[in-house]
Amino acid sequence: MPHLFSPIKIKNIELKNRIVVSPMCEYSAVDGFANNWHLVHLGSRAVGGAGLIITEATAVSPEGRISYGDLGIWKDEHIAKLKEITNFIEEQGAVAGIQLAHAGRKASHDLPWTGGKQIRFTEENGWVTFAPSAVPFTENEETPQELDREGIAKVIDDFRAAAVRALAAGFKVIELHGAHGYLINQFLSPLSNHRTDAYGGTLENRARLLLEIIDAVKEVWPEEYPLFVRISATEWTEGGWTIDDSVALAKILLDKGIDLIDTSTGGNVAGVRIPLKPGYQVEFAEAIKNQACIPTGAVGLITTAKQADEIIQTGQADLVLLARELLRDPHFPLRAAHELGVEVKWPLQYERAKW
Repeated sequence: MPHLFSPIKIKNIELKNRIVVSPMCEYSAVDGFANNWHLVHLGSRAVGGAGLIITEATAVSPEGRISYGDLGIWKDEHIAKLKEITNFIEEQGAVAGIQLAHAGRKASHDLPWTGGKQIRFTEENGWVTFAPSAVPFTENEETPQELDREGIAKVIDDFRAAAVRALAAGFKVIELHGAHGYLINQFLSPLSNHRTDAYGGTLENRARLLLEIIDAVKEVWPEEYPLFVRISATEWTEGGWTIDDSVALAKILLDKGIDLIDTSTGGNVAGVRIPLKPGYQVEFAEAIKNQACIPTGAVGLITTAKQADEIIQTGQADLVLLARELLRDPHFPLRAAHELGVEVKWPLQYERAKW
């Protein structure tokens, strides 16, 4: 059997294959509430055969949203629709995961299809943003408020409470969003974290918020359920976060009991030129896996069955996370299985369409 379709057990959760629906913001929620768009978007990828379905970045607080259309899990009322979604995902033989996130200084933006610009806190649908330091993402954006100790404590409490709700909503995997220039990534990077207290300076200090969030989440998240962290393995910028920093952090996270590093790059420095090519981020997942001895997930322009299978077969990563390719083809896993000569279970409703 091709490695892409070999099952993998992480903690007590078994995935039927190595294909993961990467978190993709849909910007289609109102007041954080999931709706039928999210049910169909996530549910159709489960029908399509992916092993793990991870929600879009789901805000742990209203001020932690990227936009006013972001999914949220900051109040108990959000649970019911999310539970409906996780139930459907599990009915298809997939596992439901949730990415918990706080956008930090990259919050309070308009929807992408209406411009995507930051909305000032005095304007409709805007709010005050927060960051490790009072440094805006771009010079055209508002300066965020630097988080004080009370604000940091609130962020940690928000992640803990979100984990409680995630469990109640039926999720079996949590991924903490520490990538793409959002709040945790802002603390990690020396380019956005200029603090001189216990949360700034050394790598260990800059990682303190993430580690304290992990501790808080683990207080309420079952030991038998996996806990992932997504990171940006490099900022592609001189003086910024590097792959060596990522390996060092991954070793710390392994000791913390993190089960997998979802390995992306970039997002914290505006205007960076990233050398795009097929699988351009896989080498970082491989380096972290080999040097930190922790399982990894690979992302970034993975678009074919052969390419995805080779990543697993050659040991470059343990999972492949697909985003745009699964937007283009929700049934990529079923097609990939056919191309690789693997017999997989189709939904009974679709049996008549099998090759």
